[in-house]
Amino acid sequence: MSIPKEPRQLMINVMYIVLTALLALNVSAAVFNAFEMVEKGLKKANSSLDQANASLPKLIEKRASKKPEYKIYADRAPLAHQYSQEFSDYVESILDTLVDAAGNKDGKIDGGDSIVLNGIKVLKGKRDYDATTRIMAEGPKGMELHDKIREYKDKFLSLINEEDRANYEGKIPLEIDDEAWKHDITPRKNWADFTFNHMPLMSTLPIFRKFQNDAKSSEATVLNYLLKKVGGEEIVLDNFLVMSAPEKSYVIKGDKYVSKIFLGAAASKKVNTKIDIFVNGRRLPTDENGVAKLVMPATTTGKKTYKATIKVTNPVTNEVKTYDETFSYEVGERSVAISPIKMNVFYIGVDNPVEVSASGISSNAMKVSMSGAGGGTISRNADGTYTVRVTKPTKVGEYAYVNVSAPGIEPTKKPFRVKRIPDPIARLGKKMSGFVPSGTFKANKGIIPRLDNFDFEAKCKIIGFRLVRVARRSDPELAKNVGGRYQPKVQKLVNKAKPGDRYFFENVKCKCPGDRAPRDINPLTFTIK
Repeated sequence: MSIPKEPRQLMINVMYIVLTALLALNVSAAVFNAFEMVEKGLKKANSSLDQANASLPKLIEKRASKKPEYKIYADRAPLAHQYSQEFSDYVESILDTLVDAAGNKDGKIDGGDSIVLNGIKVLKGKRDYDATTRIMAEGPKGMELHDKIREYKDKFLSLINEEDRANYEGKIPLEIDDEAWKHDITPRKNWADFTFNHMPLMSTLPIFRKFQNDAKSSEATVLNYLLKKVGGEEIVLDNFLVMSAPEKSYVIKGDKYVSKIFLGAAASKKVNTKIDIFVNGRRLPTDENGVAKLVMPATTTGKKTYKATIKVTNPVTNEVKTYDETFSYEVGERSVAISPIKMNVFYIGVDNPVEVSASGISSNAMKVSMSGAGGGTISRNADGTYTVRVTKPTKVGEYAYVNVSAPGIEPTKKPFRVKRIPDPIARLGKKMSGFVPSGTFKANKGIIPRLDNFDFEAKCKIIGFRLVRVARRSDPELAKNVGGRYQPKVQKLVNKAKPGDRYFFENVKCKCPGDRAPRDINPLTFTIK
């Protein structure tokens, strides 16, 4: 910079330099004290995380020794600690470099040339922002740290089973916000420029400690995941589900509704698990198996509901988990009830579940049969429900009937319509038509029929279709396909896809359970973009 010759301009420049210096010196000491408190708090939190994580690898190894297939999880545990330590050491090396560049010897915050205030050594260059700007924002270290954070997040995720990674992507706290700097008021070159440019050294220390904390928290997340994989929960329960086991599902007026409420899960006998059961807020006594008996008088008819709540106390941590469910039952007069479990229609080719009950009458005394149209048969299942199979659809005014007779009641029958399974929807991936990139189009290996909003277990299959490719200024190309998966001729047409091409899947034929002949379903039309 050239020195101005005019005294007035020289004076203005000197005043500007002095003002800048004063502004830098007048940054509130309270602000720097706050940064120092946060940095110390994070260091303490990091130390606590190290202590908590230290015991987990041995526990994982011990539990993994019970089954050979658990060995892979025991082998991953040391890697979680290794990655955490490597990343923390790397961040610490950056801190040492910055502290050293700002005036402390050997990169130590409490180095020999630190300033001593009230008998306590303090960071000498805490107001210095030249080192952070030069090394982190303008130098390569900032973006190197950016890439390391991403690298080590991927390393931590590699210790999670592939099928579980999507659920743990957001649970690994080691993360980079690569969007905020793009929207800053001041134009920024990159993440490092946004994070470290013109930042006093003291203000960056909590940032570095936070990155170390993220790595140690990521280690804890992975170790706890591995511990669960080897059966590391203190309460060993396969599934949590509140269950109601009534003696009668339908109660006659004047009788009593009696039901057992219990947690449908298996607990280890070695664990002293505490289970408390409540119904509508009232605590019920439990036996040695953790089962409570609910008794409620049936004084009026109609539908009744109650809320069952189960609280499980972890004997090690004393953590209480609560599970609740609302149940209903009906009090009525003596009668027969025929109820479809899923829909009031019977479908050809699938099992149609039906419940048949008669109040006050043993199920063994009931006779259940089918009549009418539809070619139906009915059979009883082990759980007391029934399964209906039908073979042909009913016409207008025709019905299939479920008939029930039993001693002491009038014979009862209920009509049902019979239909074939609804037409499935043919899709290419998740789409039926529209614009699609050529790469996405080529990645699919065929078309698939899907039954949307159909409550029954049924799978339809594509019998065949015709594919037409219409390229720009070219004659249409056609190929027939047998089945839903592409055969060579159709695959060849698909591989030609380029922007502007149009593809038509025509004469799509499908066969569903119960179909005697293939049915026509929807065509598909796509334009390659």
